[in-house]
Amino acid sequence: MKKAAVMVVSMLLVITVSFALAAEKEKKKPITLYWMNVETQNSTIPGMSSRDMGGLEGMMMGKMTGMGGARKNLTLQLSSPKATPPDPEATHDIPPGQKMGDTLPLLIPEKTKPVRGEEGEEPTYEKPKFRMLMYWGCSENVRQGQPKVIDTEKMSMAEFGKAMSGRSGSRQYPPSPRSGWTYADWPNRKHHKDIPKDSSLQGEHFVHGNYSPDIKFSVDDKHDFMAPVEFTSVKGGLADSVRFEWKMIPTALGYFAMAIGQNEKTKETIIWSSSEIQEPGYGLMGYLTPSDVSRFIKDKVVMKPDVTNCMVPKGIFKDAGGAAIQFVAYGDELNIAWPPKPKDPKIPHEYIWSMKLRNKSTGMLPIGMESGREDRGSRDSRQEQDEKSSEGEKGGAEPEKKKGGLDKIRGIFGF
Repeated sequence: MKKAAVMVVSMLLVITVSFALAAEKEKKKPITLYWMNVETQNSTIPGMSSRDMGGLEGMMMGKMTGMGGARKNLTLQLSSPKATPPDPEATHDIPPGQKMGDTLPLLIPEKTKPVRGEEGEEPTYEKPKFRMLMYWGCSENVRQGQPKVIDTEKMSMAEFGKAMSGRSGSRQYPPSPRSGWTYADWPNRKHHKDIPKDSSLQGEHFVHGNYSPDIKFSVDDKHDFMAPVEFTSVKGGLADSVRFEWKMIPTALGYFAMAIGQNEKTKETIIWSSSEIQEPGYGLMGYLTPSDVSRFIKDKVVMKPDVTNCMVPKGIFKDAGGAAIQFVAYGDELNIAWPPKPKDPKIPHEYIWSMKLRNKSTGMLPIGMESGREDRGSRDSRQEQDEKSSEGEKGGAEPEKKKGGLDKIRGIFGF
């Protein structure tokens, strides 16, 4: 009987301790989150004159960013578990080298009313109708077993979803508006500035406000704005194998490239990625964690940081009205939590805030521009001759202009 009683008491103690530990775990306070999203954008066309570059920049204005020179982007996001005070204030004091003043005010976004559809309106879902040809690998010629054909007319929705699936990085949850919390960001409706080309994040940073704890941290050169993507050489037209080279980015952890175009005859979408194994790549153009980059390099999906050239296989875009390479260099992350965790695991510890800085450098490169420049040169010559021969004549119809590289790029991006 005594043994049985002892066993019952022991079990009760174990249960009590377990519940106490669980309750203690649940009591941990939520922490304030602060994220810095850092990006360098650039689009270069080797060999293109400033006149052509200016025309391309104007053509793409409002459709793309970064044309005509490197551009730096920064997004700041703050999420506090505290309720919003009557007069909320928060700001990010920046180092002098950032050259954007003393501080960047964080602002709570205005609430927007959700858009409601008509009453009784049922959403309709239609199976998309298109064909896609998928290629991959840095090689002069198309490799055996390619392309992978995705034809929605011959696939079920399940087969289509599986065929379109690709890799993506670890799920990340940046600060965002949520019930009971206070969220603010920069740039915002009242405060936004262009970032100078020589701006640097290096130095001491201080985030403070009346609804969040003081957040102090420093940024070193490893986590500063990355160098821009600079293509140094592009050889080959749309009908050829396109070899492109770029300058190595000192702080890059790895690179990835993809290209897309459309066959003007068959209306098929053509997609290519630099991955050595089948990978569409559209899930890899954003931020990736360093561990994801390392894993994808081992999987031969992402290129190593010392690689400086790649090749698009010959002829895959020969019937395309235009094509463009999208390129991303992945940077390192800076992660800080406060207060630091004690070395002794027995000492109780709770974080008050954590901050994350994530980094990338991206570029865009229209391909097939070499033939476009030849077209423009011969076209200009013909135009001069036509103007001389038709001088003094009236009512003559304007000769039809042959489409060059810029006109082809206009078609693929829809402007």
